[in-house]
Amino acid sequence: MLESGRITYDSNRTNRIHPHKFALWIAMASIIMMFAAFTSAYIVRQAAGNWLEFKIPSIFFLSTIVLILSSISLHVSFRAFKNMNATVHRIFLVLAFILGLGFAILQYQGWMTLFGMGIELTGNPSGSFLYLISGVHLLHVLGGMAALVVAIVHAFLLSCTPSPRRVLRFELVLHYWHFVDALWIYLLVFLILQ
Repeated sequence: MLESGRITYDSNRTNRIHPHKFALWIAMASIIMMFAAFTSAYIVRQAAGNWLEFKIPSIFFLSTIVLILSSISLHVSFRAFKNMNATVHRIFLVLAFILGLGFAILQYQGWMTLFGMGIELTGNPSGSFLYLISGVHLLHVLGGMAALVVAIVHAFLLSCTPSPRRVLRFELVLHYWHFVDALWIYLLVFLILQ
């Protein structure tokens, strides 16, 4: 719909997906395809031989719990925002960010544990794949953390008024954060089962 020289979206069209959500879903589908390629390459390379078997450091399991807690915290913050509870909204939003940062730190410590076990980035392909898969995932988490920073700034500078535009922005962050959470769980399970 064209209004005053700019395009607006008709809010009565409930059967249509918002373009921003559609773009996010396309981006998430692309990320899934990339990690599907990584895991497929992992399986093919593993079958080729010269594959070092090692136990995944337990710190990666701890980082998984931290990421899940971060996702739960962000969901609590979103619900509080929709209910106009500014205090709970802000506390759990900051907590989600801190836990996301904790995940990143624990991933780094996991890499240092691997290095201490003699599994280097440029060594055996099995270790290289673990660094690649966890590293590229961490880059996506860091992108999500940048979005969380913007959400935190909005939470503290703007009133806790859930306008459709602000709810949509928060939903985009929430969906992406849940996505990187679920993606990491899949990747960790895949690495354990291989």
